[in-house]
Amino acid sequence: MTSQGQSVRFHLDDNFQVNFRERLLIIDSKLEAQDVEGLKFLCRDWISHKKLEKSNSASDIFDHLLAEELLSEEDPFFLAELLYILKQKSLLQYLCQSREQVESLLPTRRRVSLFRNLLYELSEGICSENLKDMVFLMRELIPKTQMTSLSFLAYLEKQALIGEDNLVLLEDLCRKVVPNLMRKIEKYKKEKASQVVAPSVDKETESLRQGEEEVFSHSDVKQFFGALPVGDRETRVSIEMLEASAETLTSETSTETTVYRMDRKHRGHCVIVNNHSFTSLSDRQGTHRDAECLERVFQWLGFSVHIYHNVTKGHLDEVLKEYKSHPGHADGDCFVFCVLTHGKFGAVYSSDEALIPIREIMSHFTAQQCPGLAHKPKLFFIQACQGEEIQPSVSIEADAVNSEHAPPPPSLQASVPIEADFLLGLATVPGYVSFRHVDEGSWYIQSLYNNLKNLVPRHEDILSILTAVNNDVSQQANKNGTKRQMPQPAYTLRKKLVFPVPQKNL
Repeated sequence: MTSQGQSVRFHLDDNFQVNFRERLLIIDSKLEAQDVEGLKFLCRDWISHKKLEKSNSASDIFDHLLAEELLSEEDPFFLAELLYILKQKSLLQYLCQSREQVESLLPTRRRVSLFRNLLYELSEGICSENLKDMVFLMRELIPKTQMTSLSFLAYLEKQALIGEDNLVLLEDLCRKVVPNLMRKIEKYKKEKASQVVAPSVDKETESLRQGEEEVFSHSDVKQFFGALPVGDRETRVSIEMLEASAETLTSETSTETTVYRMDRKHRGHCVIVNNHSFTSLSDRQGTHRDAECLERVFQWLGFSVHIYHNVTKGHLDEVLKEYKSHPGHADGDCFVFCVLTHGKFGAVYSSDEALIPIREIMSHFTAQQCPGLAHKPKLFFIQACQGEEIQPSVSIEADAVNSEHAPPPPSLQASVPIEADFLLGLATVPGYVSFRHVDEGSWYIQSLYNNLKNLVPRHEDILSILTAVNNDVSQQANKNGTKRQMPQPAYTLRKKLVFPVPQKNL
C-alpha cells in the first residue's frame, strides 16, 4: 500500500495496455493496512515468516510471490485467490479475472489451505470486544502485546495450540465468546472430511491411475480411523460424516485409493541416529543391533542409508541442516529418519544429553523448509522412552530417564507437523517406557525390521505394517510377564504408502 493514503493513478483502457507490474502496483494502492495483514497471513504456507515480517506493503508480498514463481502474468491465479478471500473482488479485473472464473477454478487450483482460510474467516467475525474476551481467557499463554484478531489466531497456530487437526481450543474459545462462528468451524470440518474421502488428483497421481484400482469402502474408513490415537477428539467427531460419505461413494462406481509415487530415480535417503553412550546416562546396550537391522532393511528397500553414532546436539543440528537442503530429495520417492536413544515426554536425548523435542526434528522437513520433499512421504521412527523409567530385569533395559515429578505427557499428535505427508512411529505411547534387549535389540525396532521384511513382499502398505508391529510388540513381555509395551503411530499421510517389492530376498 502506498504511504499516507496516496494512490497511484494509472488509466487502463479496455485492452489492459498497462504492464503487469504496473497493474500489481495499482492493486497495492487500493489495499488497506488490514488487507496487507491478511495477505501476509494467507501466504504463511508459501513465503517464509522472516520475509513476511519484513514486508510492509502488498507490493513487497507480490515481489516474494514473483520470486518464488507463485505469481506471473501468465498465471496470476494465486493472487486472484488471495484477493477473492480478502473480498476485494473488484480488483480481480486488474488480473483479467472475474469472480465467476475464480470460483470455478478454486476446487482444483486452491493454494490457500482450508484451515488457513477458516482462520481468516474467523478473524473477520471476531470484533475488538470478542478479542479482548478471548485474550482474557488465554492470558497465561498469550504475551501482553497488542494484537489483532488475525495476529491472535496466528500466535495460537505458531505455538501449536491450534492446527488443522487440532480444533479443540479454537472451538472452546468460539463457543464461549462468539458462538455463531461455530458454523464456520463445522463447515470446515465437512469440507476437510470430503477431501479425505475423495482426494483430488494432482499431477503426481495422474500417472498412477493407469495402474491397479482399489475400492475405498465403508470398512476402509473405519479401519482408517481405527489407527488414530484414541484421544484425537477433533478428528473422531467427523467419523459419522465420513462413514456416510463412504457409503455414498461405494454405492456408485468404484473409487480409487491413491498411492504415493515410488518410481523416481531412487527411493530416497534414510538417516539413522544411533546413540549408545552419553555424558551421564546409562549406555544403551543392544542399540547397535537395532542400527544394523534398520540399515539392512532400508537398503533392501532401495534407500541410501546414512548412520551417525553418538550424536551431540551440535552434530544433530548439522545433520538436520544437511538433509533439509539435500539436492537428492528432488529425485527421491521418500525420506526416512530414525532415532535410537534415551528420551522422555515427546523429546529425545542427544549423546551430550540435550533434550530435543521430536517436533523440532520433524519441522526441518516441512514443504516450506524442505521443498524437495513436498508431497512426498516422510517417515520418522523413534526408539526411545516417552515417560518414567521402569526398573529393568536382568536382560531387559528401558530407554527412559527417571522423572518422579514429570508433567503429564503431551499427545503424540502434537509432535507431528501440521501439514500432510508425515508419519511418526513411536516405540511407545506418551508417558511410558520402551524396552530394549541388551543383546538382541529393542522390541519395537526388531518387530519393525521383521514386519517390513515379511509384509513388503505381500504388498502391504506402511500403516498395515505398523498395525502388525503394534500387535507383535503388545504381545511381548519380560520373563516375569510383568512389563509390556504398546507402540503408537501418528500420521498425516494422504495416500497409501506401498514400497515396491525388492528383487532380492533379505
